[in-house]
Amino acid sequence: MTERRQSVQQSPADWVARQAELYEESGGTEGTTMRGAPCLLMDYRGRRTGDWRRTVLIFGRDGEDYLVVASNGGADNHPLWYLNLESDPRVRLRVLTERFDARAETLGHEEKQRVWPHLVEVFPPYADYQRGTSRDIPVVRLRRV
Repeated sequence: MTERRQSVQQSPADWVARQAELYEESGGTEGTTMRGAPCLLMDYRGRRTGDWRRTVLIFGRDGEDYLVVASNGGADNHPLWYLNLESDPRVRLRVLTERFDARAETLGHEEKQRVWPHLVEVFPPYADYQRGTSRDIPVVRLRRV
């Protein structure tokens, strides 16, 4: 992803936008946790507009890769960022002070089962979110490119 982005649209959710601004403006030294869990910034392309958007996501690790959960707070529908990744898996991440390009891939059932306990350890509400919805909450691997 060598193309230059003019601007990135912040999340329409005020608290997410404020945290993303703090994270970015501090160069990754502030706003890096949510409810005690580590967070990253993910820039992704909107599937309809092609505009770059930004969100803040809790992450876990699997080796060198980052894992994010498309929980949408346990809602019965996928978060918009996840729908956009299905259209274009190229993303740009900020993890603390480092920025890099990555590629998103939804984990299959067996791999999700393997990493799920770690993700629930990182952020225990994920277990309640999954129990509270009939939707199989996707786990996305973000691999540096």
